[in-house]
Amino acid sequence: MRQIAVANVLAGLLPVLDAIDRAREHGDVDPGLRAVADALETQLATLGLQEVGAPGEPFDPTHHEAISYQRSDEVDRPTCTTVLRRGYRVGEHLLRAAQVTVSEPPDREEAQTSAVT
Repeated sequence: MRQIAVANVLAGLLPVLDAIDRAREHGDVDPGLRAVADALETQLATLGLQEVGAPGEPFDPTHHEAISYQRSDEVDRPTCTTVLRRGYRVGEHLLRAAQVTVSEPPDREEAQTSAVT
């Protein structure tokens, strides 16, 4: 019961974390806001909030939402290459999937056709 209550509160704070991320991306974080953001993230982590999705992770449709897709010779399996919006979980409970760009190796047939041509 407690874990469900904590998960509900944490899910309600995800838009705040998104706003902090956007401010950081735009360089709009002054030292005061940075201190508040760091303290908030530390406290949420003590309640069990964990990030989901990082560049280089294997793509997992149960934890990632593919927003865009591309082929790449640099990967050997479907891989998260860019995180567009972080995902979060508490324990094994997924609060929100990460939105990611996925790179996948070229098809074998496609690669063979390119090699022959």
